[in-house]
Amino acid sequence: METESEPYVRLATLRQLHQVVAELNTARSLADTLQSVADGAIAGLGFELSAVNLVRPDGDLVVAAVAGSAGAEALMAGRVGSRSSWERRLSMGERWGDLCFIPYTEGWVLDDDDVPQWHTAGPAPRFPDEWHPMDRLFAPMYSAANGGGELLGVISVDRPRNGRRPGAWGQEALQMYAFQAAIAISNARLRANMQRALVRLEREQQALRASEESFRQAFEYAPSGMAVAEMGGDQHGRLLRTNDALCRLLGRPASAMRRYSFSDLVHPEDIGTLLRTSAEGGRAELRLARRDGTYVWVSLRNSVVADTADGPRFLLTHVEDIEERKRHELQLAHRASHDSLTGLPNSAELRARLGARLCSRPPGSAADAYASSATVSADPHGYRDGKEPFDGSGPGTYDHHVHTVAPAEGAEDDGSKGLAVLFCDLDGFKSINDRFGHHTGDAVLIEVARRLTSGVRDGDTVARLGGDEFVVLADGLGTADAQDLAVRLRNAIIPPIRVDGRAVRVGASFGIGWASCGMTAEEVLASADQRMYVEKRSRSKANRRAG
Repeated sequence: METESEPYVRLATLRQLHQVVAELNTARSLADTLQSVADGAIAGLGFELSAVNLVRPDGDLVVAAVAGSAGAEALMAGRVGSRSSWERRLSMGERWGDLCFIPYTEGWVLDDDDVPQWHTAGPAPRFPDEWHPMDRLFAPMYSAANGGGELLGVISVDRPRNGRRPGAWGQEALQMYAFQAAIAISNARLRANMQRALVRLEREQQALRASEESFRQAFEYAPSGMAVAEMGGDQHGRLLRTNDALCRLLGRPASAMRRYSFSDLVHPEDIGTLLRTSAEGGRAELRLARRDGTYVWVSLRNSVVADTADGPRFLLTHVEDIEERKRHELQLAHRASHDSLTGLPNSAELRARLGARLCSRPPGSAADAYASSATVSADPHGYRDGKEPFDGSGPGTYDHHVHTVAPAEGAEDDGSKGLAVLFCDLDGFKSINDRFGHHTGDAVLIEVARRLTSGVRDGDTVARLGGDEFVVLADGLGTADAQDLAVRLRNAIIPPIRVDGRAVRVGASFGIGWASCGMTAEEVLASADQRMYVEKRSRSKANRRAG
């Protein structure tokens, strides 16, 4: 069972990984891109040493970039390892998905091959997953063209900062990083080729036809989408030319594409991003419309095709399909914010959702009353009484926040509603774990999660706080409504749960708290938890008297 801090660590790692992946695509040259790949493995993946081995035209691999150690860089940079030696390495060891891990117990046979390497001697590991200085971990990078079978290079990493071999999360992150690094290297090569073609167009005015043909082939046969758009004038932004890859990506014929500009095809929510990107060197990630009405995530990068006499004339746009990367990001974000066993929002996500409904100003406070009156007297331009701007810094802030207020105590029938927080603790769960094992306990937790989810409304939140504790957030309920909901959910949990042919039962104790502005998420949960324990003690006393 994962600890409460692991989702936060995953979120932090995910943010770092997103940052280094974004930086891969901002490098200005292939050499800068390769160095960014090596640096990113250290900054985003938690290794102390990394090297990028790039496949040369003759098939051998050269150490093109090193990060993390000046000594390793001086020893290995520019050295070449034969393709046969690399193929031997990649066929050895343990397969971690696309990764290749060669433990120190097997790697000694590679000490005399011609692949450049850097390692130091060290003691034997003290525990099973401790990293040994002579362990080797390789992440192959494959080209996305032609089905993704061509080897572009290999990222080798060493010395994890935590001293342990990467677990499932670290392995997946390294695989995803190698996938994105391969795309960045391919794009850098493509941009270099395109830039060389554009330079020839400028400098070889005497051979314009030959240069145009070279550009046309590079444009038409590029593996990713390319477009030329008009710059300036009444038709600014209109697509003049698109290649087959872009037409296939959007499911539109080239003749139809000439009727559009990118602003006609972009998702309405991304139009501002597109407008900020329509300049030389501009880059953005946004969604473009397919012919069938769906949208695809793409990365746009612009270059200006200049005319030496008249100045800039055309905008050359490189369009890369990043749908798969976005899907991976969503999957990783979901894993970081949801419980791996039940699929419910985890503790961190519960607190985030609850905190989003709360502000620090209690309803009815003096500051709140001042803000409300200031809101009424504000003019349409955001000034109070035409003098002081609403800058969000004081009680006169133009406040659109709707306060979360708890129903008054004992006001079951006055119609007041609030955000109910139902804290659920399972009764008898520990005995099931002790008698039948964790497999049965996990099956019970999964079924309880399903029953709780089935018993609430769309829009309500059911989260697993940890262990056998669950929390339900249900907005727009009165006191009687919340009590009825707790009874229904308890009754849904009580029926027997069958696991491997055996019927087991658990009970449930509910405590009902109410969220209110001026409280923190922790205070709200603590209040509901306390009410749950009060109810549990009360029921226990009643059961003893009845017995």
